[in-house]
Amino acid sequence: MQEHNGQHRNYVMETGYGLMDAVRERCARCAGRSVSICNVIDDEDLPVLVAESSRVTVPAGRCFISEGAPAHDFYVLTGGRAKLFSLMPDGRRQIIGFAELGDFLGLASSDTYAFTAEALGDVTLCRFPHSSIDRLVERFPRLRCRLQKEASSELVKTQARLMLLGRKTARERLASFLIEQASPCCAHGQTITDEHGPLTLALPMSRTDIADYLGLTIETVSRTFGLFKKEGLISVKGASAATLLKPGRLNDMANGIKRD
Repeated sequence: MQEHNGQHRNYVMETGYGLMDAVRERCARCAGRSVSICNVIDDEDLPVLVAESSRVTVPAGRCFISEGAPAHDFYVLTGGRAKLFSLMPDGRRQIIGFAELGDFLGLASSDTYAFTAEALGDVTLCRFPHSSIDRLVERFPRLRCRLQKEASSELVKTQARLMLLGRKTARERLASFLIEQASPCCAHGQTITDEHGPLTLALPMSRTDIADYLGLTIETVSRTFGLFKKEGLISVKGASAATLLKPGRLNDMANGIKRD
């Protein structure tokens, strides 16, 4: 356990491993390798990747990025989920996203981090110092293209979020959130239809987190969940999972398409 840059972090670093042991332990078992920036690195070059990074574990409820702290590192999420948020000067919180497997965090940071990242349940990460990324990009040109693609994806997400908060109704916002959470269950870029259902989603975030993300009150979120259940669109067991019974209809609702 250790403190890093004065921030409250609870990390367990890998120790006592040789480089090839670390490759076998980290990369061979990594569920995020196929969807993260690492997927452009060939297997024979993984020792280089491992040498430039470190494995980090963060327990539930702990922050591994703090808004305003010096931005020394990038992170790839290799297990678990995290919520990303910013604080207003008066202490109000705005959740800006939920990071999932393979997400690359810190790309848009300059001298300081623009958001806080908190673990939802236990999280595992690969941490890359800024200098490591510079060396890796120089050695593996395809990585530069992959990072540019990541930056483009972040821009698309930002534009979608502006639409979510600026134009959509409460029902459309919650439908958008559920479809967003369901998207990793389907092939990349594939439109979600009723043929995909039922789709069961893990929702490790609280209803308050969802409300903050959607710019709604927790009462509105709870009421809308209840309406979706009553209409047969979803089923809910407990607070940490939901099943989309009619994902195609929810996808249409998220996009403002009305059905008869």
